Amino acid sequence: MTHFKTVALEHASRLLNHGPTVLVTSADGARRNVMAAAWSMPVEFTPPRIAIVIDKQTFTRELMTASGMFGICIPGVAAVDLTFAVGSSSGRTVDKFARYGIVAASGPVLGVPVIETGCAAWLECRLIREPHTEEAYDTCFGEVVAAAADTRIFENGHWNVDESNGDLHTIHHLGAGKFVRASGMLSAAPL
Repeated sequence: MTHFKTVALEHASRLLNHGPTVLVTSADGARRNVMAAAWSMPVEFTPPRIAIVIDKQTFTRELMTASGMFGICIPGVAAVDLTFAVGSSSGRTVDKFARYGIVAASGPVLGVPVIETGCAAWLECRLIREPHTEEAYDTCFGEVVAAAADTRIFENGHWNVDESNGDLHTIHHLGAGKFVRASGMLSAAPL
């Protein structure tokens, strides 16, 4: 049974605004890949757009450019080992979905692979071609066309990080296989 529910596109930027490490999925025909990325962020609310840094030499970039689409999956603590593994190997020589037993569904709009197991949310994105920034800065832009999140941690457009959903707390890469997790949510009081 899935706990994922569609996220209104007006709230899609909230899935990334706290800077989690993400899994980037891509596919072109029968070729597919998943990699980890530490640098992504929302850049526009309407329509929702994101920026993500992906080295031009990666297999993921090749597939994104060929297909014009990609997915962003937001792993939780439960997927920290998987996140490190897919970020430490190349998909040019091995199908990482098969190697690591990753179950992926097809996104509802573009059909890109989306991962729910061990993840808090996903976004399906159409690549917005910006050749200069892609070449000079390895920065790619995407328009979010669909999004969904696990209602145990994100519902009604807001995160709810507490002790009951620890396996879904998002992770943040510090380098060398070290991560920290989002936890201890605070609510601001009016002044």
